[in-house]
Amino acid sequence: MSDSTPVGCGCEIQQPQAVLAVAPDAYIAVDATGRIVAWNPAAQTTFGHDHAHACGRDLADLIIPDRYRAAHRAGLARLGAGEPARVLGQRLHLQALHADGHEFPIELTLTATEGSTGPVFHAFGHDVTTTWRISRFAEVEATVSRGLAEAASSHTAATRVVDALGVTMSWPVTELWLADDDRDVLLCSARHAAPGRRLGRFALDELEPGVGLAGRVYQQGHPLWIPDLAADTASLRSRAAARIGLHVAVGVPINTGARSIGALCVYGDRIEDPEDSLTTLLVGVAAQVGQYLERRRAEELTIELARTKDEFLALVTHELRNPLAVITSTASLLEEELDGLLDADQRQYVHTILRGAGRLSVLVDDLLDLARLESGHLAIDPAPSDLVAIVEHAVAAIAAQSAEKALTVTIDTPARLDLYADSSRLQQVADNLLSNAVKYTPAGGAITITAAADPDEAWITWTFTDTGIGIPPADRPHLFRRFYRASTALDRRIPGTGLGLVITRAIIERHGGTIGLANHNGPGTTFHIRVPTKPDVASNP
Repeated sequence: MSDSTPVGCGCEIQQPQAVLAVAPDAYIAVDATGRIVAWNPAAQTTFGHDHAHACGRDLADLIIPDRYRAAHRAGLARLGAGEPARVLGQRLHLQALHADGHEFPIELTLTATEGSTGPVFHAFGHDVTTTWRISRFAEVEATVSRGLAEAASSHTAATRVVDALGVTMSWPVTELWLADDDRDVLLCSARHAAPGRRLGRFALDELEPGVGLAGRVYQQGHPLWIPDLAADTASLRSRAAARIGLHVAVGVPINTGARSIGALCVYGDRIEDPEDSLTTLLVGVAAQVGQYLERRRAEELTIELARTKDEFLALVTHELRNPLAVITSTASLLEEELDGLLDADQRQYVHTILRGAGRLSVLVDDLLDLARLESGHLAIDPAPSDLVAIVEHAVAAIAAQSAEKALTVTIDTPARLDLYADSSRLQQVADNLLSNAVKYTPAGGAITITAAADPDEAWITWTFTDTGIGIPPADRPHLFRRFYRASTALDRRIPGTGLGLVITRAIIERHGGTIGLANHNGPGTTFHIRVPTKPDVASNP
């Protein structure tokens, strides 16, 4: 036998050493005092201690968890004294201690022989972590199914899933992440950490797609197994995990149909190579979660649809009633008093009628655009355009209203910004955002519009900033939902349909761009838009 595969430690070992050196099972021999006298390469792989370090050491101190050491030594003493041993020849299941400090289950068989200096006990064993996990997975699936069935909310369901995996499977950390489509981020819906496990900077609550294990799994749409997070140097979160003793990490996507909506991730405190059976079982749990969330979403959509129909009826009734009342009453006055009215009065009455009719036309146009949006027929007809001209036209159209409120409107753009887009639809975007800014900004306030091309001129960044009433943080995630009105607008009884921003976002997204609320210091609101300048960018946002 070569020096690179030592087994014995200077004591008589009645086993073929060449066979033990290549045996897949860990082989350990101890004398009657518990001192290790043989240790094969498979034992080194299983327990993490090399041959030189193991031989001559007390077995209990090396691989037996502290809480079991007294019982181990007492049992070994009975065997050494020749007492009847029911454990000899039996298949035993025990907890073992690895060199890196983590515990794991092993299955071993113990035999005894007589050596020249007394009895020698031989143990053949192997790590059964994977087998143990698989055997417990039926319990996990049952616990998850029960938890999902009984959960009163998606948050409660997520908590029960991560607890089932963490407690039943002994994963030190488990997480369930779900996508927030409005903000294009992943949010940690639930996290389980083993008692005493301090997570520190690892415990993030928000990730961007493609960042960290959860973000990568969500973006790629397939499972990912990281054997050792310490070697995953590309991820800041992996380094944080390694610092708190986490090594192996497994993530699987949560899907509804063909769409990924999140990720289920588990973390262990040992280095482990990929295991197909475990990945498959985690995929099964993720599928249960995906089905639950799909059902839950369908229920929520049914409730939201009923509420939206009520809101729509109330909105249309209110928004139609006011201009119709103005039109009807003004037309009646005009008819009754036409002979006695001066030309100026007649013009004023006609102007009032036209203004009311204009409000109705805007509402009808918004409803038609919403119908086209719902059916996927919101037309975009791109052509060479100038965004600066679009902005200037919008400012000119709103000049009378802004002057009436003494608003300062500032345009900060270059002389021209060329892009390939539907200028009439982008005009609709500019008109919507600018009219909102005028409507929600108190007298004497300020509105600033900026636009500039990125250095590579592939994208244009476009902002609308006002010093108005602002949008509370609680309202922001819902702002682009149809018929939604921010609480600040409702409290001040400012009229509106809640359709403009929905249509605005649809137009921007059909151009391959994005729109959202920017971080804003002080009063008011800032809308941040990015639109591509070229057709090839627009087709690949």
